Amino acid sequence: MKGIIGAIAGDIIGSPYEFNPIKTKDFSLFSKRSEFTDDTVLTLAIAKWLCEDKDSTRVLINNLQDLGNAYPVAYGASFTSWLRQDSPKPYDSWANGSAMRVSPVAWVGDSLEEVQRLARMSAIVSHDHPEGIKGALSTADAIYLARIGANKDEIRDHIELRYGYDLSRSVDEIRPTYSFDVSCKGSVPESIICFLDANDFEDAVRNAVSLGGDADTQAAIAGSIASAYWDVPKNISYKSIHRLDYWLLNVFIDFEEKFMNEF
Repeated sequence: MKGIIGAIAGDIIGSPYEFNPIKTKDFSLFSKRSEFTDDTVLTLAIAKWLCEDKDSTRVLINNLQDLGNAYPVAYGASFTSWLRQDSPKPYDSWANGSAMRVSPVAWVGDSLEEVQRLARMSAIVSHDHPEGIKGALSTADAIYLARIGANKDEIRDHIELRYGYDLSRSVDEIRPTYSFDVSCKGSVPESIICFLDANDFEDAVRNAVSLGGDADTQAAIAGSIASAYWDVPKNISYKSIHRLDYWLLNVFIDFEEKFMNEF
C-alpha cells in the first residue's frame, strides 16, 4: 500500500516516543500507547481539503480548524490559538507542522510545479516563515519524486540543490548528538535522511524514531516519503488504519477512492 498511510503509520508508530526518546532501532512498532496525534489529524485535514476544493484557501482553513478543534491533541500553543480564531492569520511559524501534514498534496499534483503550488498553499495559512514553507516544499518534492520513480540519488540531489539542506550525513552520524527539535530547519533534513538511509518502509520509520527527537513527526515525514518509494507492509497498514476513528477513517477512505486508485 502506498500513499498518505505512510505519514499516518509513522505518526502512530512514533507516538509513544515523542516525549520518551530512544536511541535504538530495536523497539516494538505497536503497543497500547501507539495512537494517532496531530500529525495524522492535520494530514487528513489536508486530504479532506484536496477532496473538496484544492484551489480554495477558505476550504483549507475550514478543514484544518474543523478537524483540529474536533481532536484536541497536543498542538503547539500558537497553532492552538490559530485553531480558535474566527479569521486566522499566519503567524510566521518555522515549525515542522507544515511538513508533517503536507503529504497528500504530493499524490494529487500532476507535476512537480503543481505539487509545489499546493504544498506552499497548505503551509502559508499558518506556517508562512521561509523555513516553514521550505520544510513543506522539500517534503512534498521528495514524496512526488519518489512517487514518479526517481532514485535516492536523484531525490537527494534535488533537495540539496533546491533547498540547501545537507543530506550527506547518515543516521548513525546524526543520532548520538541529536535531540528534540520542532523546527523545520532542525528536523526535516534529518527526516529525509532517515528515508535515504533506509532499506524499506519499516526501516525508514525505525530510523526516524531512533534519532531520539520529535519522534512522531519525524517518523511521519520519513514515512510519508518512504511510502511513495516502497509499499507499506500490510500488517503496518492494517494496525494503523484500525487506530483511526470513524470520522478520520472516512476521510482517509474518501481520499483513497478519489486519488489513489491508479497507485
